Amino acid sequence: MSDGDFAARLLRWFDTHGRHDLPWQHPRSAYRVWLSEVMLQQTQVATVIPYFERFVARYPDLPALAAASVDEVLALWSGLGYYSRGRNLHRAARVCAERHGGALPDTLDALVALPGVGRSTAAAILAQAHGQRAAILDGNVKRVLARHVGIEGHPGQAAVEKRLWTIADACLPQARLADYTQALMDLGATVCTPKRPACPTCPLRADCIARASDRVAQLPTPRPRRITPERAVTMLVLVDRDDRVLFERRPPQGLWGGLLGLPEYDAADRALADLARRGIVVAESCLGPPYRHVFTHFKLDITPLIVVSEDVDAVAEPAHEWHPRAVFANLALPTAVRRVLDQSLRRLAE
Repeated sequence: MSDGDFAARLLRWFDTHGRHDLPWQHPRSAYRVWLSEVMLQQTQVATVIPYFERFVARYPDLPALAAASVDEVLALWSGLGYYSRGRNLHRAARVCAERHGGALPDTLDALVALPGVGRSTAAAILAQAHGQRAAILDGNVKRVLARHVGIEGHPGQAAVEKRLWTIADACLPQARLADYTQALMDLGATVCTPKRPACPTCPLRADCIARASDRVAQLPTPRPRRITPERAVTMLVLVDRDDRVLFERRPPQGLWGGLLGLPEYDAADRALADLARRGIVVAESCLGPPYRHVFTHFKLDITPLIVVSEDVDAVAEPAHEWHPRAVFANLALPTAVRRVLDQSLRRLAE
């Protein structure tokens, strides 16, 4: 098989079976490709599409995004997860406004220098928006290449990833780079899937080593399994006499960095003791329904402590913010916090 044959078969398949109506393909500008690539990191297309459409309606171009506040951006990102992506997107837009004339640069090195833009994302922008010969290597492409060439080892390992990059570069065609890049992603997303791949319909099946050696289920080699750690936390849902809730701005780094959250404690009695220390009189309190939120690397068990107070003037921390229920939809809140709030306030109304 020649590398040109690999690309030719993939493109023929794409012309008939590929995805041609994704919102970021019309137009396929650098800004729209960049935004879609960032949103698609560890997130499925079906989930991303409504977020992408709302985002470009609010921020139709890079200068509009750069002019927004990070809180506005994160509020629109709320629910999409992996919030560092939203923060880096905003930071990168500001950098482009200051150093690149309000546009994304069109070289690999300049793109990779932007916050949150890795080699594969940069290549996707160059290939799809500018037709440049740049290879991508996202999770879907790693799976396609590892199976087709029969590469052992977890793709996250440096040596395995280096070999996959070499193969990805060698397979690039001379023309139709935008379509080829989309075709690779589509094949991994719709045919060469992690489980139950549709091998009989794959355009690369004739010389796929994983299929020939009956190792499709074993390749790519999975990440070594680790025990998922668990954490437990009590979140304070403090409601004042004006029906406002107390939020706490989280630090810029770490879990939910820069977003609004609820004050956290090791246990409910610690929270109540802290309120007493601040001179806050508790008119009513109860525990809300527990909630488990599963992250990629750990599980978080949340117990809400719902407190109603008529006198909360003593709460005056720099990171604290009061917000009425009417504005919750516009706040940059993690999905878990929204879930806890909804459940707790329904419990309070019963």
